[in-house]
Amino acid sequence: MATREQWENILGLFFTLLCLCDWSVAQITYSVSEEVDKGTSVGNLAKDLDLNVQQLHSTGLQITSEYSKRYFDINRESGVLFVSERIDREELCSNTVKCYLNIEAVLSNPRSLHRIEIVINDINDNAPSFLEEITTIDMSESSYVGERHPLPIAHDADVGANSVKTYKLNPNDYFSLDIQSIGDQSVSAELVLQKALDREKEAVIELTLTAFDGGKPPKTGSLQIHVNVLDANDNSPLFSKTLYKVQVVENANVGTTLLTLTATDFDDSINGQIVYSFTEGGRLNLDEIFDLNADSGEIIVKGNIDFEENKAYEIRVQARDKGNPPRSAHSKVLVEVIDVNDNAPEISVSSLMSPVKEDAEIGTAVAMVTITDKDGGKNGLTNLKITGPVPFKLKSNYKNYYSLLVDGPLDRERVSQFNVSITATDEGTPSLSSKSVITVQVSDVNDNPPRFLEPLINVYVKENSPIGTTIHVLTTLDSDLNENAKARYHLINSSPKTTQIASMVNINSETGDIVSLQSFNYEELNTFQFKVQ
Repeated sequence: MATREQWENILGLFFTLLCLCDWSVAQITYSVSEEVDKGTSVGNLAKDLDLNVQQLHSTGLQITSEYSKRYFDINRESGVLFVSERIDREELCSNTVKCYLNIEAVLSNPRSLHRIEIVINDINDNAPSFLEEITTIDMSESSYVGERHPLPIAHDADVGANSVKTYKLNPNDYFSLDIQSIGDQSVSAELVLQKALDREKEAVIELTLTAFDGGKPPKTGSLQIHVNVLDANDNSPLFSKTLYKVQVVENANVGTTLLTLTATDFDDSINGQIVYSFTEGGRLNLDEIFDLNADSGEIIVKGNIDFEENKAYEIRVQARDKGNPPRSAHSKVLVEVIDVNDNAPEISVSSLMSPVKEDAEIGTAVAMVTITDKDGGKNGLTNLKITGPVPFKLKSNYKNYYSLLVDGPLDRERVSQFNVSITATDEGTPSLSSKSVITVQVSDVNDNPPRFLEPLINVYVKENSPIGTTIHVLTTLDSDLNENAKARYHLINSSPKTTQIASMVNINSETGDIVSLQSFNYEELNTFQFKVQ
């Protein structure tokens, strides 16, 4: 049996291991503007983790992330989280309004995980720009006052208040500007004729269109407009609507009809024959996605429509007659894409802490699990669960972030490895799911005593055998591993006779060899016994 001192040592080790396996997971949110200088403070992480300066070194605080660059680091003297790499919001989140980076703070003593979400605020570091520096508009001198011509859209890589907000036209005698905004779509401008044109007086009118963003001060971009004043053809085509709205399901079959445009022209003959076409499509190549029948005005699906790439399309269309010179009218088609559940959830496992000690407390964190689904709305809502009986559970931390925790006793001698199967299912109809297996190794602790093969061992020794003869080799079994399974042997001081026995035999504490310390005489001593631990 173990001595009192040995039990005290074992209990001390047990409580130490419990402390080491105390994990916790939390969410911390900071914000910082893009393009700030390296070394800019993001937040006092030590304060938010309730750590003092002396604890920064003892806890082994580290910052980890899945990004190729280390955008943030921790000042180990002050505990301040600071910027360590240039942050360009347009590079990181080119197609999203909200931009944030996720990193993790890992403490090793006591061990804990903290998820940190850093919102990247946009600054006005990009000026509006047009795809071309110069655009040309042909207008008949018989154009009516109030006739409109859509102008190219300016693009700004910035978002929110720093995106394009308005346009201005240089002072002139003929045109004014009408600014338009359709819901969350981009701001656009139309050139409106205010005074009748006379080609004989002025054949070309040069204008400057300036786009302003919402920055303070605002940044600008300009476009040169050349208006060619043409003769002939009295009436322009007229669309039945200034804005057409239509919905289409993503992944719609090629050839699916969206709508048929309708425009009329009061002129006769060739001057009243209308040809339909797309005009500027911005940065999207609409000709690869939609097809417009030039004669009938029918718009059909030509390419793949993916809700996850574009939730809506703004198509600018033109109705142009065949007069000489031709006249045209313009309209817009807003195509709303209806999401279908065509993307299964994706499972990402990070900060896997394997192996886990077999005496780990319930609630010990093992890994972080993140679920993403590219679909929107209900199709993008996900549920995560563990399949099969395992001593682990999932705990929801924040949105689609989970922690894998110990939820039952572990026994390495029974099961040394668990393959934890997790399934993510979305709420679409029909629902889609994906699976992942997390392999968790269980490490050994010294929770099993050594056992002798037999409680009573009979050893026979020839009399007069030389001193130092190995008379027996002790053997034990221990279910633990490595150092925890190594046995040490010694005589038990159970009686005064033990002193006498100690002069007769010796036990090698490492190997268990029992060696004679004297030559035995059968006539003087034919049997003796002793206890070994």
